Amino acid sequence: MSIWRVACLVARKDLLVERRSRVVLNQVLPFAGVTMVIFAFALDSDAVLERVAPGLVWLATMFSLLVLVQRTFAIETDDGALDAMRVAGVDPRAIYLGKAMGLAIELLVLEIVLLFAAVILYRQTVPVDGIALLAITLLSATCGLAAVGTLYGGLAAGFKGRETLLPLLTLPAVAPVLIGATRAVEAALGTAGAVVSDGWPWVGLLLVFAATFGVGGSLAFGPLIDE
Repeated sequence: MSIWRVACLVARKDLLVERRSRVVLNQVLPFAGVTMVIFAFALDSDAVLERVAPGLVWLATMFSLLVLVQRTFAIETDDGALDAMRVAGVDPRAIYLGKAMGLAIELLVLEIVLLFAAVILYRQTVPVDGIALLAITLLSATCGLAAVGTLYGGLAAGFKGRETLLPLLTLPAVAPVLIGATRAVEAALGTAGAVVSDGWPWVGLLLVFAATFGVGGSLAFGPLIDE
């Protein structure tokens, strides 16, 4: 079987586990929603909320990313599924790509819900000419977050105290995604006078980041989990 075929099977397995457990629906979405509401109460200013809404969406997404990554690798390590796949000769690149694909789909659903929450809570509007920029920003940023989360999730899974190690590894690495995605969404929404053309260079940064971590992660994942 090809690497992509195995990767699709791994992603399908992760999504089936999620569909049956409904952790995203019952835990992650409420967590992200409460985070957005707390931000609204903490800032308590319509003008400030409208200005910082894009950044708050991505902050809530990154906090939720940590929960999703910890859970998916806890399942793999607790029942020995990851070791079983390696013993069975499954290509680690396929495992990495599959888990990243599954994580990306879950994150994309979460981001769409958070954007709707931002529209309601923070009184945001999406101009017609910014829809394409917004969609490409979501896809590219999601791929970058999934690539980083899967790589460091696999690295931290074999260590004691992985609950604290994962944020220490992941959050600094995804800082470029936070900056680039926030600026691109600001341009798509027209926040603080930004225009759509201002967002495309940031999308380029997100695409380079996602490609770099995607390729590098697929090559490094096997040695990392073996160690």
